[in-house]
Amino acid sequence: MTVDSSQELPYITIDMKFEILTIFPEYFGVLSQSLIGKAIREGVLDVSVTNIRDYSKDKHSKTDDYPYGGGAGMVMTPDPVVSAIEAVDPDHKLKRIYLSPKGKQLKQALVEDLAKEEQGLLLLCGDYEGIDERIIDLCIDEEISIGDYVLTGGELPALVLINAVARYVDGVLGSSESTNEESFSNGLLEYPHYTRPAVYRGLKVPEVLQSGNHGEIAKWRKEQSLRITRERRPDLLDH
Repeated sequence: MTVDSSQELPYITIDMKFEILTIFPEYFGVLSQSLIGKAIREGVLDVSVTNIRDYSKDKHSKTDDYPYGGGAGMVMTPDPVVSAIEAVDPDHKLKRIYLSPKGKQLKQALVEDLAKEEQGLLLLCGDYEGIDERIIDLCIDEEISIGDYVLTGGELPALVLINAVARYVDGVLGSSESTNEESFSNGLLEYPHYTRPAVYRGLKVPEVLQSGNHGEIAKWRKEQSLRITRERRPDLLDH
């Protein structure tokens, strides 16, 4: 996979592979919608969903058991998960990610790094109280969290990661400017957007945006980005 260094935040130049492992494959039907769905249908994104239950040796396709040491909840057992990972990625070509609240937080810089993975990404979705630690020891390259809160499973975080990363794949969005100018891409929150009509319920589109003066428009947008960042996320200005 090659990267076009001419763009400030480059698009990937070939399609991107996402290999998803889950016990709830139905979650990922939403990927057929909107720009992501269009990119999948056009072959720009390659997304596969594997049901971990298919690799369970239990007659009821069980994938969890009680935790050693006691405690609430159930833990996903190693064999079905490891078997599923080795089946879909036998040569460990994909970057293997476990979606976990204990992981590194998914921020824009990490999204851009993940988008440059040449072979693609394997996303393991845990459920219940989590997964047996030996799965991580044997198979996982990185744990990633989407925020400081706990969800019922890793499916929603996987969808968030796919959406964020896919936006940097050539052919998913209409223009590279869509990623170059948005929140966090330049360390600031994004400026406000307006469209027609010019006046709505007494609120007017700023005159500078209607002026056609691209230099003044760029200046206004930078000022607005700084203002919004200062008001809402001053921590971003400390870096």
